[in-house]
Amino acid sequence: QVQLVESGGGLVQAGDSLRLSCAASGGTFSDYAMGWFRQAPGKEREFVGRISGSGGIIDYANSVKGRFTVTRDNAKNEAFLQMNNLKPEDTAEYYCAATKKILLGTFYRFHRTYDYWGQGTQVTVSS
Repeated sequence: QVQLVESGGGLVQAGDSLRLSCAASGGTFSDYAMGWFRQAPGKEREFVGRISGSGGIIDYANSVKGRFTVTRDNAKNEAFLQMNNLKPEDTAEYYCAATKKILLGTFYRFHRTYDYWGQGTQVTVSS
């Protein structure tokens, strides 16, 4: 079983950048696909991006494509979400998640695919 801890959230202005980290422990990190999701108050949890265990497959939601970048460092058991040109609509609690499941790519966009979740980190973007 893997444990996940996010960090790096904060309050920024529109146009600024943030880098979120997700530290994993308790498993072989490269066995897990990692997903990033976000949830704003009163809204459903939303897919942001995901990366395969090897790092060779990366996928993004259209709303963040070109602004956000998902990476991972399997040697350090960490995943990252680099967020550039942040907008007020990016304000949400951000979560990293992990799964060992091997599925068609589309399924990694669904939060129910993931078995392990971090506690979340808040990102607030002011206009």
